[in-house]
Amino acid sequence: MSKQLRPLFSALCGAAVLVLAGCGSADVGPTGTTCPTGGTQLTAENFGNNFFTTYCTRCHSSELSGIFQRHGAPPPMNFNTHAGVKEWSKNIDAWAGAGPDRVNTEMPGGNPEPSEDDRRKLSEWLACGAP
Repeated sequence: MSKQLRPLFSALCGAAVLVLAGCGSADVGPTGTTCPTGGTQLTAENFGNNFFTTYCTRCHSSELSGIFQRHGAPPPMNFNTHAGVKEWSKNIDAWAGAGPDRVNTEMPGGNPEPSEDDRRKLSEWLACGAP
């Protein structure tokens, strides 16, 4: 593929993934997690940063480019910053979180994968605003 067509191909693939994600899947959805009364003890420092470094930023990072380097992750979905995580928190919960309504295991693709307990912590942390 020529260098001139690569950005177009990458953008089209990213758009297709976003469209498909927006259509909804029987395998993903909100977990129904709410922030506990009194908040959470989970913070970016003691939970979130490590979770995203371990499981997510191998594909969802602004430091990666192109469909192959990002393993298909849409270009705007970057989780290597706290702002990026907060922006996409509902999608993250719907694809990787766990709660009273469902356990989502679509993400991450490949190993390592988080335990169900870590998925529940993720959803709690996100529901509390990702402090």
